[in-house]
Amino acid sequence: MEMLTVNNVWMMICTGLVFFMHLGFSLLEIGLTRQKNTINILFKNIFIICMGLLVYYIGGFNLMYPGFEDGDLGILKFAGFGIEAPLNGMTADYASGGYTWWTDFLFQGMFAATAATIVSGAVAERIKLSSFMLFSIIYVGLVYPIVGSWKWGGGFLDSLGFYDFAGSTLVHSVGGWAALVAVWLLGARIGKFKNGKSIPILGHNIPFATAGVLILWLGWFGFNGGSVLSADPALTSLTLVTTCLAAVAGGISAAITSFIKDKTFDLTMFLNGILGGLVAITAGADLMSPNESVLVGLIGGVIVVFAVSLLDKLKLDDPVGVIAVHLGCGIWGTLAVGIFGDMAGVSQFLTQLTGVGIIGAFCLISAFIILFTLKKTIGLRVSKSEEIEGLDNAEHGMSAYPDFRLNQH
Repeated sequence: MEMLTVNNVWMMICTGLVFFMHLGFSLLEIGLTRQKNTINILFKNIFIICMGLLVYYIGGFNLMYPGFEDGDLGILKFAGFGIEAPLNGMTADYASGGYTWWTDFLFQGMFAATAATIVSGAVAERIKLSSFMLFSIIYVGLVYPIVGSWKWGGGFLDSLGFYDFAGSTLVHSVGGWAALVAVWLLGARIGKFKNGKSIPILGHNIPFATAGVLILWLGWFGFNGGSVLSADPALTSLTLVTTCLAAVAGGISAAITSFIKDKTFDLTMFLNGILGGLVAITAGADLMSPNESVLVGLIGGVIVVFAVSLLDKLKLDDPVGVIAVHLGCGIWGTLAVGIFGDMAGVSQFLTQLTGVGIIGAFCLISAFIILFTLKKTIGLRVSKSEEIEGLDNAEHGMSAYPDFRLNQH
């Protein structure tokens, strides 16, 4: 009973850290975009947390984790509505005494909302709020838990031997694939590309963006540390070390690569390199040695820099660098499980590649169906005048930084 308490407390702390990551995402997104869209981005991020937990409670959790005696109800193995539905007298010894049923729901629920948060940054400054909210409800409520059930819920990818410790593919690339489709269907922001060249649209608050990345880095200790699913001292400590080393390696390699390429010390590339290292190590943080985690992070940082350049050449406008970080490094980190760590080998690499391909295809098709339907019905993008004016005023009638001097009498 004492070990159950220790494990459960650790899992609850990690749940709090993952929740805190949403503040990091919010600050990063508003920092790298323009002042006139701040309220809109913050509204989306708050909506994602509230909506994400609610739809995960209603059905997402039971769709993602159907492994109960009475839960095998067809191809999707849906266990029923509401998290009380499949309890069936379950005791505190849920998960072999590792933690309680309720803690597991809350921890996994925090992950669920992250998939839509990832998309939010890529579509910033020009997507209709109503369209984004509808997309998020469907994607978090159905697509994310279905994909998660294939591995974490004991589905066919788990049987195949596919490995993703904390979600390089199951969380980050699920969001990244949707972001890619959304950016393509939306088109670039006004003024982003002129005469075939990418024109920088500077973020309005780089200190906020920096704070956001540091908060995300801290939150990742819960994201990966909690995925041990216990307070096992050796494995938890190793996971935190590999997570941290990959982050610093990703940041350093992105900063150096960016300097060699563009002859400037670009802070935003440094920041996204840190995130790229974190995303990359997430699939195998419990399997890697410290040396291997540094290599995973170093390569992740390089991927970020060149993926950003590739997206510019393809005229895909991603204001925050979401696709480079979460999709590019998510794929790399998942494949790295077959190259480094305890499971390295040709067979494992091919299994990882298969999992990436299957999940990528499913997410691309699902996101396209949802977003294309929205585009043809209620529309995806705000009007040109609304985009120029800023979504804060056009969609919310508010300003994030009101000029109080105008209100003085």
